[in-house]
Amino acid sequence: MTKKIKTALSVLIAAFPALFFSQQIKQMTAGEVAELAVQNHQQLKVSAQNIDIAKQNTNVVKLQKLPTITASTSQFYLGDALAIDKDFSNSTNIPMPHYGSSYAVQATQLIFKGGLVNKSVEMAGLREQLSELDLEKNKQDVKFLVISNYLDIYKTMNQEEVFQNNKKLAQERLKNIQKFYQQGMVTRNEVIRGELAIKNLDQGILTLSNNKKILNYNLNIALGLSSDTEIVPTENLENKESGIGMDYYTDLAHEKNPLLKSAQKNIDVADKNIEIIKTDNAPTVAGFGGYTLQRPITTRNPVLDMYSGGWQTGVSLSYNIDTLFKTKEKVKLGELQKNQANDAMTLVQQNVDMGVNAAYTKYQEAIQQADILNDSKRLAEENYKITEAKYLNQLAVQAEMIDAQNQKLQSELDYANAEINVLYQYYNLLKSTGTL
Repeated sequence: MTKKIKTALSVLIAAFPALFFSQQIKQMTAGEVAELAVQNHQQLKVSAQNIDIAKQNTNVVKLQKLPTITASTSQFYLGDALAIDKDFSNSTNIPMPHYGSSYAVQATQLIFKGGLVNKSVEMAGLREQLSELDLEKNKQDVKFLVISNYLDIYKTMNQEEVFQNNKKLAQERLKNIQKFYQQGMVTRNEVIRGELAIKNLDQGILTLSNNKKILNYNLNIALGLSSDTEIVPTENLENKESGIGMDYYTDLAHEKNPLLKSAQKNIDVADKNIEIIKTDNAPTVAGFGGYTLQRPITTRNPVLDMYSGGWQTGVSLSYNIDTLFKTKEKVKLGELQKNQANDAMTLVQQNVDMGVNAAYTKYQEAIQQADILNDSKRLAEENYKITEAKYLNQLAVQAEMIDAQNQKLQSELDYANAEINVLYQYYNLLKSTGTL
């Protein structure tokens, strides 16, 4: 059927190029549709920005390795000092320089905190990997979405071809009925039945044509193509890898599925979180240094209206004693979160295994159904030919002919749908493994 579509399309373009001048026709396979969606789909652009955000967050966390440097200044008015005797009996006013100012530069560098900074950087790296896995999962979802849309277009085109072929047969049969009517061999209602049959087919063709336009427009939006582009599916309808067993796909899912990778990465995040919590038990060792400049000098009498400068450097050591009873509770919370992550990993693996099993079973079922419906189509065509021969020889009535035509039409539609369903179930199987 694919070859027929390609041939018919080529003939139309060659014979009537003006009809296709204003509309771009793009022949595409399912793989090409998926790749174009990865490049242009808006949802994936949003997901990709999450990776950029996670990477920038890692860069921000790395800044903790750098020293903290501050500079400060203050300008102030200094009032006169008042000297009072010990018994508060007398006081003396001591004039002071009224303008004062100070300048300072201070730098501190964390030397040790139980590896807190390095562990925080590693945690940010894990979250970066999680964002990449989220993007991969979204890619799988988007690919399957556009491929499903693509296959719906394929199915609609095949159905339209079936209706067109049956319309040609109905038109030929109508010509024969009209000849019989002119010869007085049948009544007018036989002609009317034949005309109604064609009208029913026209109605089906119209519905399919409009459905195809809607599907085509939606797919163009998802792929970032011009809205007037007509996508013509060219995917091979032959069975794909039907001989590989379910164990292969299950092992493939365990290795490639982004959901499983994310679940495992969440366990790593929980482990790293416990490590970070335990750094609270470590003392903080930091180096510091600074320089200050202050005016006036008030440490001597009389006060000097001059700048006094000095620098300092050293190491500070601090320890939060309350961590002795607080940290163990935080560690318990981290361990509970890790247990939850382990259980979530088991649940995800079970869901993936069930998904692969269901998808594989449905794929095999689709193949078998296509074979059965192909036999049904062959039998319906044979029945149609027999009934048509009987009708032309006045051995069958119009009702029998219409019934045979309806059976033929339905069997052809069922088989056309079954061919597309095989492809759909195959890509659904790939999606369940995370390798679409």
